[in-house]
Amino acid sequence: MTGTKQEAATRAPNENPEKDPEEWVTGDEPMTGPQRSYLKTLCHEAGMEFDETLTKADASKRIDELQAKTGRGAGQGKDHAH
Repeated sequence: MTGTKQEAATRAPNENPEKDPEEWVTGDEPMTGPQRSYLKTLCHEAGMEFDETLTKADASKRIDELQAKTGRGAGQGKDHAH
């Protein structure tokens, strides 16, 4: 079964949820409900103002920033370097 690893490696990039928000096709759409809810929580914890006008891509980037600032999200399988 030597082809199994190669097939997985070929398929993996299309299934990678860690795609850069700048490359999202829908990144300029308004943030999603779950993003809005989580971002409000993170902003509150970080003592920062919540921006309701963020796009999906910008909200994702802000969530990453605030997770780092508040210590949330650490150790939840997001060990990728930015």
